[in-house]
Amino acid sequence: MTNPGNSSRTKIKRLPEKAQTDVEALYSVLDSGLVAHVGVIDHGQPIVIPVGYARDRDTLLIHGSSASRLFTLLASGVPACVTVTRLDGLVLARSLFESSMNYRCAMVFGTATRLSGQAEVDALKVVTEHLMPGRWDDARQPTTKELKATMTLSLPLDECSVKISEGPPDDLDEDLESDAGKTIWAGHIPIFEQLGVPIPDQYVPRGTSLPDYVTTWAR
Repeated sequence: MTNPGNSSRTKIKRLPEKAQTDVEALYSVLDSGLVAHVGVIDHGQPIVIPVGYARDRDTLLIHGSSASRLFTLLASGVPACVTVTRLDGLVLARSLFESSMNYRCAMVFGTATRLSGQAEVDALKVVTEHLMPGRWDDARQPTTKELKATMTLSLPLDECSVKISEGPPDDLDEDLESDAGKTIWAGHIPIFEQLGVPIPDQYVPRGTSLPDYVTTWAR
């Protein structure tokens, strides 16, 4: 495992002051997200799809259908790019040009490896516990047929970049000093992710308590 921005294609050139080179920053972004976007090239055509994922130490784990064209491509060893983005707020500057967003973004380059046997089961547990902590031991375990229909891949975190934008707008001096600029509201508006009230399906017996682990979930 090497720190983010360690290669020519992961070194951030646009707004380099927002680059993060600490591996803990990479872990923080990946561990806080639930959806990653995976991109590959298929016969000259870019393809990007969202997937559930999890980090297992210095490896990124993703899973999908074994019949998926994207996952078949990834398993064949084609180069891939995986991004995880957390949108934290809108930044309202005094000019539209300087207006932007606050965000945390991690980008991972590499080639994926298909997992099988116990390694795949272990990886699926990691993904499940990342997305739904406590659910693995409560729900029915995957059957052989279900595992056959699932493809689980690992991607090493060897080549990554992390970029974080936060705080208030960075207005031009002329906008701050102009009469018009002094009448324009500027600042940033935080965006929060929140879980709603759990809704049982029609087959849950009346009076069934919500699992304790669900009541502790927070976003």
